[in-house]
Amino acid sequence: MTTQLLTRPARSSLVSRALLVRFVSIIGSAIGFYLPLSVVPLFAKQAGSDTGAGLATVALLLATVAAELVTPRLVSRVGYRWALAIGLVLLGAPTLVLTFSDDIGVIVAVSVVRGIGFAIAVVAGGAVTALLIPADRRGEGLALVGIVGGIPGLLALPAGVWAAAHWGYSPVFVVTAVATLLALLSVPGLPRHSVTAKEDGGHGVLAGLRNPVLTRPATIFAVSAAAVGVLVTFLPLAAADQPAWVAASALLAQPAAATAARWVAGRIGDRHGPAWLLVPGLVLSAAGMAGIAFTTTPAAVIGGALVFGAGFGALQNATLTLMYARVPAGGESAVSAIWNAAYDLGMAAGALGAGLLISSAGYPMTFALTAVVVLPALLLARRDRRP
Repeated sequence: MTTQLLTRPARSSLVSRALLVRFVSIIGSAIGFYLPLSVVPLFAKQAGSDTGAGLATVALLLATVAAELVTPRLVSRVGYRWALAIGLVLLGAPTLVLTFSDDIGVIVAVSVVRGIGFAIAVVAGGAVTALLIPADRRGEGLALVGIVGGIPGLLALPAGVWAAAHWGYSPVFVVTAVATLLALLSVPGLPRHSVTAKEDGGHGVLAGLRNPVLTRPATIFAVSAAAVGVLVTFLPLAAADQPAWVAASALLAQPAAATAARWVAGRIGDRHGPAWLLVPGLVLSAAGMAGIAFTTTPAAVIGGALVFGAGFGALQNATLTLMYARVPAGGESAVSAIWNAAYDLGMAAGALGAGLLISSAGYPMTFALTAVVVLPALLLARRDRRP
């Protein structure tokens, strides 16, 4: 009698020393971006400029998108480590200027520089992160990275507002600068990867924007991001007649569900292919927004936010994993740039479009129409059901 031992191929180790080092700059950039995100508009308003409050956020967003699309060229010239270091400096150091000036021109200029810094940090950092994750566990690895960056961001956003109300604006700006600049200490510990102009550079973004296998998942993600823009911008206003805990619970439920879904989606995607998750992610996103349309029913609003968050988290992981899998080595920064630009532009488009519609349609109809707008992306998702 013989015994046959059946063994599975050993899975690659997910967390390496280099990835742990990278976690430091992920946390630093998350704190640097989110801690002052809601504080700067309040700071501008306190300085006597209601217009400046919105202008600061718009300037930050536009600068971020513009810089995301050109960062791969910077990476090709100076490498991942130098680009990440430049991004961290530009993201953190300018906030110190706000400790001694509340001029609206200065606030907007600081927002522009910070937007550029954030774009460089996430694109260059995202590219090097992709290189540190084993290809056979990329979905799970990106999910873990999303959790590492998502939790500090989730906590820093309300913490900044709370700290400004209790201690003033300057401590928030100082902590932002210190936390971001301290992350520079981790950059030399990252592996040195060379990128040639042939492999990457600014032309990689242009080529990627002409490549349907990249633009389809990017478009799908942009559609879901537009729904996030509608949710975070208008849900507090739509639920103004409800108890305060309704909007707060929904705005906490959405990112919490998204974070959990990214992890689950990563594990499923590594086993069955990330493209398989696109249709379920879109269906959950549409269903969640449809639930939120019942703005007078707290259970529907919070439950809708949970369902939407699950769909959005699945799409976050699936689209990025799919795009990384479709480029050769050296194209990671172009993918990171396109995906992040889709995120930011989608959110901005959703908030802007809903803002133009709400005055005539009202909040419930606007959320319902947002759910309907998500559905045509199913056609792209069905075409993309392949590894």
